Amino acid sequence: MTSFLDLGVPADLAAVLAKDGKTEAFAIQRDTLPDSLGGRDLLGRGRTGSGKTIAFALPLVARLSASSRSSRPGHPRGLVLAPTRELATQIAATIAPLAEAKGLRVTTVFGGVSQRPQEQAMRSGVDIVVACPGRLEDLMKQRVVQLDAVEVTVLDEADHMADLGFLPGVTRILTATPAGGQRLLFSATLDRGIDTLARRFLSNAVSHEVDEESVPVGEMTHRVLVVDSTDNKTTLVRELASGTGRRILFTRTKHQAKKLAKQLTAAGIPAVDLHGNLSQNARERNLGAFSSDPADGGVRVLVATDVAARGVHVDNVDLVVHVDPPMEHKAYLHRSGRTARAGAAGTVVTVVLPEQRRDVKDLLRKAAISAALEDVTSAAVTELVPERAPHVRPAPVQAQPQRQSAKQRPAGGERNSAANPPSRRSRRPRPAQGGQGAQAGSRQGGQSRAGGQGGRGRGSQGR
Repeated sequence: MTSFLDLGVPADLAAVLAKDGKTEAFAIQRDTLPDSLGGRDLLGRGRTGSGKTIAFALPLVARLSASSRSSRPGHPRGLVLAPTRELATQIAATIAPLAEAKGLRVTTVFGGVSQRPQEQAMRSGVDIVVACPGRLEDLMKQRVVQLDAVEVTVLDEADHMADLGFLPGVTRILTATPAGGQRLLFSATLDRGIDTLARRFLSNAVSHEVDEESVPVGEMTHRVLVVDSTDNKTTLVRELASGTGRRILFTRTKHQAKKLAKQLTAAGIPAVDLHGNLSQNARERNLGAFSSDPADGGVRVLVATDVAARGVHVDNVDLVVHVDPPMEHKAYLHRSGRTARAGAAGTVVTVVLPEQRRDVKDLLRKAAISAALEDVTSAAVTELVPERAPHVRPAPVQAQPQRQSAKQRPAGGERNSAANPPSRRSRRPRPAQGGQGAQAGSRQGGQSRAGGQGGRGRGSQGR
């Protein structure tokens, strides 16, 4: 067992981790921290779930706190680039308690939300910015933020950046940071231009790669269930969603995710959806509901598109269901990686219609997954869902009051009178789609000195 103190992590930062139950370093943390804490440029390779966030959050906070420089408005000293809003939010939630221990301020920058709170955060002065490339470049062009004072730059999930076409923007952003600053690049692969990026921006870098065997992942079981009709598929998906543990159901389109979440909720299985059509507030609210304990108003079922395949890190997900098999094998692996995290066991189920059999066999072969295609039986369903969660009656939909015509209104044009007081509607926050969850904590885009709700789940290392 290697502790964080053994690796040179400052005692106050190690105490923050220990308070959250994180005492033993994972392989990528054991390998990289001595170099990154020492100021070396670093290339870290490891798939999701390997503990990368803690691996770069610790040296980022430690080195900025030890620096003699201070942050100025609009000139942050630490920068983390992430491919998605969800990932940026969760990275910031992991960094925030560490930064608070050192008196540093953290903020997020991404699109899909108002720019004004981000401008206000910059004017107030922040030490660390966790950003998506698009909005950060917008703020740079407006001179709201300048990167000339950045001492430590982190590029997380560089291969996903490449998949999304962000590398030209990432290149421009890295060029704007000082050449003498420390740079940490983390990626699962080095193809699609990542190797070129590393050669250009990393100086005398040390490279660390975490093999699959050392990643702290529990046993992941893969099952492929063949149904003979769409109606039977609907019934099977409802059965798989009805268990007592957390589960993520992946669909191919945004419309299907929204529709399925509503159908499940109407059937007494509270569910929330997560996809690109939701506003940022709705995304955070739904993810917060899914991350919360059902006893505290959370929900057990998240219906998502591939936006959640790499951007959602919540522990204790028992089951992942490919309601619609993904188009390619990498998406299958990323989706499946939402379960069996942090040493816990998990199951992955792919639901297959007869006409999809050949494509799914090819998908599994490319993903190097060995799983037989099996016909659905009641015994198989019982094995996957041994216990059902209690049925939850959906909240009744309140009818909207009809507008009164001018002739129907009381004299004087008043809409209400003492005899007919206005009704008072409940303002309790709720998920954007039909679930029973609570609202995710703090607003993003402003300053933070502590982690918010909807982070990476209890007991997680923020992977």
